Amino acid sequence: MTDFLKRERHGAVLLLTMDRESTRNALSDPDAIEALVGACADINADLSVRAVVLTGSHGAFSSGGNLKTLSDTVGAGLGEPVRSRLAYRNGIQRVPLALCNLEVPTIAAVNGPAIGAGCDLACMCDIRVAAEEARFAESFVKLGLTPGDGGAWLLPRAVGMSRACEMAFTGRSIDAAQALEMGLVSQVVGGEELLPAAMALAQEIAQHSGHALRLTKRLLREGQHMRLDTLLEFSAGFQALAHHTQEHAGALDAYLSKTRG
Repeated sequence: MTDFLKRERHGAVLLLTMDRESTRNALSDPDAIEALVGACADINADLSVRAVVLTGSHGAFSSGGNLKTLSDTVGAGLGEPVRSRLAYRNGIQRVPLALCNLEVPTIAAVNGPAIGAGCDLACMCDIRVAAEEARFAESFVKLGLTPGDGGAWLLPRAVGMSRACEMAFTGRSIDAAQALEMGLVSQVVGGEELLPAAMALAQEIAQHSGHALRLTKRLLREGQHMRLDTLLEFSAGFQALAHHTQEHAGALDAYLSKTRG
C-alpha cells in the first residue's frame, strides 16, 4: 500500500483505489507509476487473486499527466530530446505494459473525469464501468502533444478507429452516455452504485477457476494480433493445461452428477 494507491482485499477480488486529491490522481509522478507497476507484479505472483477493480477517489478517476511537473520530468526541461524518450520509456510507459500483462481480469470503475493518460488507463483495463458523472477525453492534442502512453494502440481497440480518431483529433470530452453508446464502457450506473456494481461483476468473475481466467485473458489478448492458426495452437496448449486442474475436475464432476440425477 502506498500514498497513491490503496489496496483492499475482498475475497478473491482486489480493489485498487488511486487516492491523491492534490493531483486528481495523476499517473505520471514516479511513485504513482511504481505503485501501479508494483501492484501488477504482486497480483501476478498471487494466484489467490482472481479479479481486480481499479477506481479513483475525490471525484476523479485520473487527470492523466501531472501538468505542473510535465516539462521537468518528461519534456523540454530535460534538455536534449533523447532524454524525454527515455523518460517516457522508463516512466509512464511501464504502466500500460504492466496492466496489459496483468494476468487476471481487470475492471475500471470510472467514477469521474478520465483525462488524457487517465482515459488511456481506463482502456488498459479489460472492462469499464462508468458512473453517470464520468467524463473521458483523449486530450493530448489540446496541449500540442501526442498520446505518449499507448493511447494510439489502446483507444482504437476499445471504440474502433473512426471514433478513436475523432476523440484524439478533437481532444473533445465525452460523457458517460456517449461512452456507453460508442462501446468505451459496458455499463453506466449512478455514482453511489458504481463501486457495488463493479465489485459485483468482479465477484461474479472471481467465482470461476483462477487458472482458467488467467489463461482465457491471455488468449483474448494474444488474439488481438495473432493469426487464427497460431491462436488455435495456443488454445490447444492452454486447454491441455486447464484439463489437468482441480477446478476443471471438480466442475466436471458436479455437472455429471447433476445430469445423472
